[in-house]
Amino acid sequence: MTKKVLFLCISNSCRSQMAEGILKALAPEKFEVFSAGAKASFVHPFAVKVLGETGIDISGQRSKPVLKFKGREFDYVITVCGDSAKESCPSFMGKAGNRLHWNFEDPAQAKGTDEEVLKVFRKVRDEIKIEIEKFIKELLR
Repeated sequence: MTKKVLFLCISNSCRSQMAEGILKALAPEKFEVFSAGAKASFVHPFAVKVLGETGIDISGQRSKPVLKFKGREFDYVITVCGDSAKESCPSFMGKAGNRLHWNFEDPAQAKGTDEEVLKVFRKVRDEIKIEIEKFIKELLR
């Protein structure tokens, strides 16, 4: 039986999009995965790029507001905002069997050259992947 997972962050452009793509790629038969934000924006091109470097294509994903999922039930709702932005991270008012918070910095806030910003996106991508691998291992043991 698949578990339904919703990843949330502020604008659903980077962290939640990367988490959605990674979990879908690592365990598509075990999870039905979605992402949303307090508001819809766009999928950040650097998120698409750094996941593409690992063979995961999120170019078809779209940014969605959390209200789109009103009335839905999820086994896990996971916020992926940094702790400094936790209070502005959206909350899910529907039914959730488990609510988790994973603290990741917002790579969209990184400053510098494109290469310096991409370095931050890659770091956050790798941190998200490690957390998702632990999540999968914990649930499937």
